[in-house]
Amino acid sequence: MRSLRDAFVTFRRTPLLSALSVTTIAFSLFAFGLFGLVALNIREALDRLEDRVELRAFVAEGTPTESIAIAAADIATFPEVLSARTVTQDQALARARRELGEFRDVFEGAVLPASIDIRLKPGFRDPATVKSVAARVNTFAFVDDIRYGEEWIQKLYRLRTIAGIAGLVLGLAFASVSVIIIGATIRMAVLSRAREISIMRLVGATDSYIRRPFLLEGFAKGVMGGLLALLLTWLARLLIDRYIIETVFFDERIASLGLLFGAMIGLIGSAVSVGRHLRTV
Repeated sequence: MRSLRDAFVTFRRTPLLSALSVTTIAFSLFAFGLFGLVALNIREALDRLEDRVELRAFVAEGTPTESIAIAAADIATFPEVLSARTVTQDQALARARRELGEFRDVFEGAVLPASIDIRLKPGFRDPATVKSVAARVNTFAFVDDIRYGEEWIQKLYRLRTIAGIAGLVLGLAFASVSVIIIGATIRMAVLSRAREISIMRLVGATDSYIRRPFLLEGFAKGVMGGLLALLLTWLARLLIDRYIIETVFFDERIASLGLLFGAMIGLIGSAVSVGRHLRTV
């Protein structure tokens, strides 16, 4: 309780330095948050593209409707398959006219083959899995051809891999810079109280007793900085939505992790700075 009171007294005694610490933490985490927001929206966009991955197995003309339905039901039981839907010749023609309205005249009187449209479950849309499912579907005797945009899927998967690696590397870089800046700011706060720490040492205060208020202070600054960074990121998102493009924001879990990250940075920065200073006095 005394440590908590001491931390609060320090806030009131050095308001400018405390505000500087909180602001530095906030802007460091804000930069990290903006990167996280960009990475989140890139992932969402790739997920939406990936959700369009579909196999279309064209059926030989004259195949009984019952045989196609039985095959679709069998394909739907594959562990990778989310759904398998039969499309009759009339439905295929109607879809072509709807999706390619500018070429409606081309389809007048045309006959398009029936098909089985297959969608895969999330996590099973990589090129190797799609190719494997296509090979199994192709074993049905009445399947003439299978189309799934193999080259497009490979490019999408490659883009997703590159985005993931780049996101991890840049995320670690932003996090490292944030830790360094925040640690230096907290060290300034500790050094400003060097005389107080020396006096406490002279009167017999233990290292843990001296550390405690600094740790609580660092934790509180980290939480406040995290809250301010989250607010700034949310405001930035509103501006982006209004003037550039609609985006998604962090969910409650990610926002909570951001606050926890700020608190841990403040706590660790205080612990390292105080520990380093205690070794020199």
